[in-house]
Amino acid sequence: MSQTTENRVKERVVVIAPGRGCYNKEELGYLARLHPDKQDFIADIDSYRRACGQSAIAALDGESKYSFKLHTPGENASALIYACAMADFMDIDRERFEIVAVTGNSMGWYIALALAGALDAEGAIGVINTMGSMMADGLIGGQLIYPEMDDKWHKDDAKSALIDSVIAQVNQTEGCALFTSIFLGGYRVLAGNEAGLKLAESLLPSLEDRYPMRLYNHGAFHSPLLGAISERGKRELPESLFRKPAIPMVDGRGQIWTQYSTDTHKLWDYTLGHQVLEPYDFSKAVAVAVKEFAPDRVLVLGPGNTLGGPVAQSLIDINWFGWADKASFSAGQAEDPRMLALGMESQRSAALKQK
Repeated sequence: MSQTTENRVKERVVVIAPGRGCYNKEELGYLARLHPDKQDFIADIDSYRRACGQSAIAALDGESKYSFKLHTPGENASALIYACAMADFMDIDRERFEIVAVTGNSMGWYIALALAGALDAEGAIGVINTMGSMMADGLIGGQLIYPEMDDKWHKDDAKSALIDSVIAQVNQTEGCALFTSIFLGGYRVLAGNEAGLKLAESLLPSLEDRYPMRLYNHGAFHSPLLGAISERGKRELPESLFRKPAIPMVDGRGQIWTQYSTDTHKLWDYTLGHQVLEPYDFSKAVAVAVKEFAPDRVLVLGPGNTLGGPVAQSLIDINWFGWADKASFSAGQAEDPRMLALGMESQRSAALKQK
């Protein structure tokens, strides 16, 4: 590294924001431990939440023990995850990296809007906290996750066909509803009502003593069951909150939003309409982001690293970075990490400016 800062060519990076389910026991204290210099940013979030009668994220992050009851409900998890991810984003070394695009998984789309400047700081916590709190009085449906890949992290067509057939069978059963919610790398996330999820759990063969896995405190995101949530979001969150992004964004359909072409009405309508009601294709978002913006690396924001596998699987599917399977991904990462997960202590320092 003999080049000076002045003449160093910056590496191009795509930044990926996580969704729900990434702030777990191991992440407790993430803000206090890694971002003690972000007190003003955190205080602004907590000021907003106090006005809503909600717990401060500083207090939630500072709890002595992790609690499913306290840390996983949407009204708390969403703001916590946003604060951790945004704080990580603030610390990316801009002298080394040029951020050429952002995307995110599920709730990570709201975070991506903030990263790109399509929502200002007040608008970001407004959208994230409002949408995250919509089911505080009771969840609408739920989600489960199931693999559709083999041991090499290749898409398994037989598993995909099985999932599709289960969805069809469940929806032919009276009182049951089941939908694809997220295409998540080598996994499929399904959303449904309780009857539909229970039937699906009985029809999907058990794998690895883990799957099908119900996602705790998750509603039926990205499905028609959230029609009332979409309508309420549009009533409570005005179009005026949305702006043209300063950094290109890739959404859950693989559509690109740029500073030159974004129609803010369409962005508001997508975010609170299609994005809430239709499947979120995270795999496609990742594929489009790297194909269109040709990054040297991808940076996955914390907290945690639950998104690392799905990102790698999405890249393996298109043979990006020369990753043809799980083994070549692991070998490549050991030699020269093309994916840096900021939630992993071993990779974090390579992406961040020195404090």
